[in-house]
Amino acid sequence: MSELFAGPMNPAFALILAGLLMAFIPDWRVRKFIALAGPVLALWLWLQVGVFGSTGGIHIAAIGLDLEPFRFDGLSRIWALIFIIAAFINALYALHDHDQVQDAMAAMYGGAAIAAVFAGDLLTLFVFWELTAITSVFLIWRAGTEASRQAGIRYLVMHVGSGILLLIGAVLLQSETGSWAFEHIGLESGLAGWLIFIGFGIKASFPFLHSWLQDSYPKATVTGTVVLASFTTKMAIYALARGFAGEDILIYIGVAMAVFPVFFAVVENDLRRVLSFSLTNQLGFMVVGIGIGTTLAINGTAAQVFAHVLFKGLLFMSMGAVLYRVGTTKASELGGLFRSMPFSALFCLIGAGSISAFPFLSAFVTKALILAAVADEGHWIVLGLLIFASAGVMEHAGIKIPYFAFFAHDSGKRPKEAPWNMLLAMGIAAFLCVFLGINYGWLYDLLPYPIIYEPYTFGHIVGQMQLLLAAIFAFALLLRIGWYPSEVRLTILDIDWFWRKPIKSFLLWLNAVSDRMIAAIQVHLGKQIDGAGRALASILSPYGSVARLVPRGVLVGWAAAFLALALLTVYLAQ
Repeated sequence: MSELFAGPMNPAFALILAGLLMAFIPDWRVRKFIALAGPVLALWLWLQVGVFGSTGGIHIAAIGLDLEPFRFDGLSRIWALIFIIAAFINALYALHDHDQVQDAMAAMYGGAAIAAVFAGDLLTLFVFWELTAITSVFLIWRAGTEASRQAGIRYLVMHVGSGILLLIGAVLLQSETGSWAFEHIGLESGLAGWLIFIGFGIKASFPFLHSWLQDSYPKATVTGTVVLASFTTKMAIYALARGFAGEDILIYIGVAMAVFPVFFAVVENDLRRVLSFSLTNQLGFMVVGIGIGTTLAINGTAAQVFAHVLFKGLLFMSMGAVLYRVGTTKASELGGLFRSMPFSALFCLIGAGSISAFPFLSAFVTKALILAAVADEGHWIVLGLLIFASAGVMEHAGIKIPYFAFFAHDSGKRPKEAPWNMLLAMGIAAFLCVFLGINYGWLYDLLPYPIIYEPYTFGHIVGQMQLLLAAIFAFALLLRIGWYPSEVRLTILDIDWFWRKPIKSFLLWLNAVSDRMIAAIQVHLGKQIDGAGRALASILSPYGSVARLVPRGVLVGWAAAFLALALLTVYLAQ
């Protein structure tokens, strides 16, 4: 086990240790210091690793097990860096919240996600894969509502199930290959590969496996939703990029993910749920990039993940500020908040512009890599659908979110501006969105493979602006003529209708039937036990048949002898 300390220290340990310390420290001031110090220490450790390919391997000779808990290479380093940055911003955003459980779990959750990214073997990946599920569910439950309790249970079932599929697939793969190494797996691995693929797909929000995201994120706490949006799905995207790059099926899964949420987000009233649908939409672009599998496409996926953590986090933070001050993120109950929350409105607009890929903002220089890779491979229908999905992003995340929250009709609400720590966290994220859009070379240097690409060409700028202006015009026109879906108080269900309606009804029916069966069995067994007890009593009681035939003293003597023999046997066996 000395190999653990032979190589560089895993930055994930800084956050996991910070979380463990906060779990036992009652003073909130000390906890908040640790919450901010943990990511800073993790960043320092990340900088110390230095050389690509440096690893920390463990060989357990007793069972012949070779593990690689720390692999630092071009793919893992960029994911780890953005996770560390997100952990710091999230901790800053939550400074006003003195919830000890959330403090501890948020840090351990971020640390587990970083450790999963660094995992070089499937067993290590499984351990931290499940740790992310166990720690993150508390960010949902701490909202303290019945809806959050039920959503947390559904969330936990899906994510623990994802880990079980990963473990079964890993065991099958090891039995076939003799190795636990987490390298390219591919669907050609048969059942093992498919099980791992589906396990990854659950956390990546694949179609028909995605409803946990839109179900749970809007029901989490104000700060919890921001933390949740940072890690789980992007960890799954990393796992897919590591294990299944170049699988054609991912192209079509990704297109479906990019397109279908657009329609749900248009009619959804809860703006945090709109952002949850938008999150799946953005993941679709990344999944397409992994399916293309070229170096340009993988670079585009990695760049989009980096930018996405920032601009999606910024949008969730702005809606969190609204929820914190107003108590709701329902579009039908908001509007006009820019008058009293101008900075939150400004940061929301920067996040909206970033996710929409406006020039000089982050997604303009990241999404272009994926679209270029798709075009290079000649997937023209896929490219057309992704362009449509990009216009949809502009419509729901780029326009709908800031418009209905801060502008639109005046709701008459005049809440205070968000707390200073929330504004500072949003300001840092907004600055980075602008910084990446202008200094894109810095981000390109972090990508897994060397890249030469110029996003600011005349054709790209003009084409993107045409798309954005068309989306703005369509929104304004539909709103003007009254064809835009009105914001009404309702819950939009997609595949989670099956969870909430027929499956829930079936489980309730099954539970009722089980209760009746168990009750009947208990009554029957009770009668049998009562009969057996009366029979034994009639035989062995002091007035029973045995006592009438054998003197009581003899029975006592035999009982004492057998007890002594039992005690002696136990004593000698020690």
